[in-house]
Amino acid sequence: MNAPKMLSGRKMNPMMQADDKANILVIDDDPDVVAGLAKALSAAGYVAHCCRDAEGAVECVRRVTPDLIISDINLNGANGLQLCERLKKEEGLGDVPFMFLSGAQIPDIIRRSHEAGATYYLRKPFDPSVLLELVDKALWMPHLIAGHAGG
Repeated sequence: MNAPKMLSGRKMNPMMQADDKANILVIDDDPDVVAGLAKALSAAGYVAHCCRDAEGAVECVRRVTPDLIISDINLNGANGLQLCERLKKEEGLGDVPFMFLSGAQIPDIIRRSHEAGATYYLRKPFDPSVLLELVDKALWMPHLIAGHAGG
């Protein structure tokens, strides 16, 4: 098996070309969180597409197909769990990994986030190095699953 290529010092998914950058949709109603995530993701070689609400996220995925979606649970009156379920039903997004990054103190939130379709749940405040490690893992997941299903 070929060794994974590197993109800005990070592993690339095997379906991407050397000059491709993973598109990551970031959804959070806190502008400071959005800015911090965008900065960390960009520095790691990813392209961050940022939205501040659920409707903006739905519009964004119709223009750009993300390789990963990172969202808060509480989105200015909208529910991130419901948004996850909604986006997973959009054409071409069913296999796109979804990660929650939230400070929500809700009973069983991790179990509920997995039931909604999320791959990972990371609590705020977060360690950027842990976030980037989970991003790397999440970006590889669809290709690993496809590899197992195909052979």
